[in-house]
Parts: sequence; C-alpha cells; structure tokens
Amino acid sequence: MKNLIWMGVIVATVILQSTLLPLIAIKGTCPDMLLIIVVSYALLSGREKGVGMGFFAGLLQDLAFGSIFGTNTISKLATGYIFGLAERKVFKEHVLLPVAATAVATVFNGLVMFMVLFMLGYKADIVSTFMNNVVPLVGYNVIIAIPVHHIVYRLTAFTSE
Repeated sequence: MKNLIWMGVIVATVILQSTLLPLIAIKGTCPDMLLIIVVSYALLSGREKGVGMGFFAGLLQDLAFGSIFGTNTISKLATGYIFGLAERKVFKEHVLLPVAATAVATVFNGLVMFMVLFMLGYKADIVSTFMNNVVPLVGYNVIIAIPVHHIVYRLTAFTSE
C-alpha cells in the first residue's frame, strides 16, 4: 500500500510538472519538483528507498518529457543514493535541511546529467550551461523546497505507520 501511495505521488507530480509548472517558468526554467521529492524522500528514508524513488521518478520524467532517454533516470537515481547516505546524519525536522539539500542536489543533478551527456558525445560549454540553466533552477527549487519537504515529511510519517 505504501508503494502505491508513493507511485501516485510521483505520477501526480509528473503530471503537475508537465502541465502547470511550465506556466510559471521564468526564461524557460521551471522548478524540478521530482528532484525535490527524491532528495527529501532519500534524506528521510535512506539510500535504498532513495535509489528506488530516484529511479522511478527519473524514468517517468524521461518518458514524459521526451529528453534523451536515461539522463533523468541516472541523475535522479544517483541523487537519491547520495542523499540517502545522509539519512542518519541529519536532523530531519530542521528548516534549513531542505533548502541546503535542494541547492546541493540541483547542482549535483546538473553535473551528473552533464557527465552523462558528455559520455554520450554531446558537446556543451559547462560554464554557460550552469549559468543559464542550473543556477536559475537552484533558485527556483530552493523557493519550493520547504513546502515540498514538509509534505514529503508528513507523507513519509503517514506511510511508515
């Protein structure tokens, strides 16, 4: 039952991210709610569950957005694993946790995606890519990180009972 609830959350987030969030995009950048959910879930539940959530969220994002298939899957999976490692080391109720974790995770996710694209033979200027895409995304993600983390925290507590 827990897995069905989380699958529903991810599917609903993919729908929200592909329909409504582009309406509030600034210069083509809209928040990556799936990344924030993966980071929050991994911090609260650990690396095994973080990897599973990252894989599922990235896979659905690859399927829904038609980007180069596998880039979101690999980057979200790696992000879920890395932030899941910190599960026992963080104070989960602290208000700065989602802000700091989301900022770092957005940069990490961008680096992983850039490395995957580079290994596939795509050429891009890392400095301009980060300045034009990742830096605005960090700002946007940090703005919505606290409410999303709060929802994930409550839902994690509800599904663990």
